[in-house]
Amino acid sequence: MLTITEAAEKKIAELVTESEKPVKGLRIGARLDPAQQVDYKLAFIADDQIADDDQIANFAGFDVYMDPDSADLLAEARVDYVDGLMGSGFKIERPRKMPAHLSGPVAEAVHRVIETQVNPGVASHGGVVTLVDVKDNKVFIQMGGGCQGCGQADVTLRDGIVRMIQEAVPEIDEVVDATDHASGENPYYQ
Repeated sequence: MLTITEAAEKKIAELVTESEKPVKGLRIGARLDPAQQVDYKLAFIADDQIADDDQIANFAGFDVYMDPDSADLLAEARVDYVDGLMGSGFKIERPRKMPAHLSGPVAEAVHRVIETQVNPGVASHGGVVTLVDVKDNKVFIQMGGGCQGCGQADVTLRDGIVRMIQEAVPEIDEVVDATDHASGENPYYQ
């Protein structure tokens, strides 16, 4: 279920009220990019921009409209409004699920490290790391986006990913990069 924080709900309702044009609600769109990261779009919409198959979530002072494909990606998303030194704006976050074939406390701990420590770091360069498997104290990961084919991928692996995983999950002996970094001429820009 889509969650909107109190700060975001207040700001959206304020913007709807202040709009010079009639606003029916807020459309939130979500699409997966090639690195399996979600790209979000927010826009205020009028009555004539509502589709028959839109899913609607009701909030105080406004409704959120989502097309069926976006609704699946927004099911566990959280919309927040942040105001800081670098500016203000809406922030949408969605937890990535652990691969279905993995289970157990070690795999869960490794997945948590990747999602809470590794991915926020590599995201600043357009990268993403995905847990592929955990076997016999060995972790297999795949690097995507800006990390696939990057000349510094081995440094990121050795000095960042391996260190973070082994500090948090000491029973892990090895982290293997299962990425095909040679795929394409320049995978990041394709």
